[in-house]
Amino acid sequence: MSDSVVYAYAVVRAADGVGAAAGALAGVAGGPVRLTAGSRDPGVLLAVGEVPAADFREEALRRRLEELEWLETVARAHHAVVEALAAVTTVLPLRLATVYVDEAGARAALDEGARAFAERLSLLAGHREWGVKVYADPSAAPPPPAPAADGLSPGRSYLRQRREQRSGREEVYRDARTAAGRVEEAALRYAAGRARHRVQQGTLAGAAGENVLNDAFLVADDRTEAFRTDVAGAAQGLTGVRVEVTGPWAPYSFAVPAEGNGDAEDAQDTEDTEGTQGRQGDAEGAHDTQGAGGAGSARGPEGVRGAADARGPEGGSAP
Repeated sequence: MSDSVVYAYAVVRAADGVGAAAGALAGVAGGPVRLTAGSRDPGVLLAVGEVPAADFREEALRRRLEELEWLETVARAHHAVVEALAAVTTVLPLRLATVYVDEAGARAALDEGARAFAERLSLLAGHREWGVKVYADPSAAPPPPAPAADGLSPGRSYLRQRREQRSGREEVYRDARTAAGRVEEAALRYAAGRARHRVQQGTLAGAAGENVLNDAFLVADDRTEAFRTDVAGAAQGLTGVRVEVTGPWAPYSFAVPAEGNGDAEDAQDTEDTEGTQGRQGDAEGAHDTQGAGGAGSARGPEGVRGAADARGPEGGSAP
């Protein structure tokens, strides 16, 4: 039995310079990255590298995925490879920890999905993913008047203050809904696709306020500036609301079509609660661990966040 297995990062569209870009990368476990081709379509490649079997064979990997520090390291390396390749060509990010026992298994999976991969790569060419989050911060609501100024008894003054505090918080959430509507209206003027992700809570939110919208949009490269400007302005004039725009990312959330969409040309609008969903290359000998969420979830800081959150930007997927 070999002491290494094959880790797959992304399906990649053949392009000038992509081989050199892959060859310059250090991937998971510090190993080199290379491109491998199947037998059906020379324009569709798979970015792979060797990783220790002691960590990535199915049973070992199941244990390792419980170790958050190790998982974060893997997610960061995975994301770095995907983003570096996405800077050169169109990619379909694979689910985090997509592993094959050998290169023959990886090629078989590539051949099996060659036609679908080629179609998806063509659809995503010239587009990148952008993340948009809306936060509501009730603590930003204006404070009620001081009790001494209202002329009421202490009890009535207290009750009035409580009502005004609630009113202030409700106003912030109304403004947040207004901002979410503005984001949708503005983003869909430019986006070719949208993926709705589960809002983040607790430490995963990573920012002040409550995350009330967490969407990803697929935007053509020549429309990104207008997209960013209009979406970022969605909170203008609203109280306690913040809009965060991140990107560009590799298209983690759009690596596979939305279920039942039949899509391709029209914008997809999918409720994806785990980031990119995907069909695993299920060639014999391959195993895939969703781990932290896979490709879609391991995007960027969002991807790495995905390691813990598994979506990143917001989790992982195999096309």
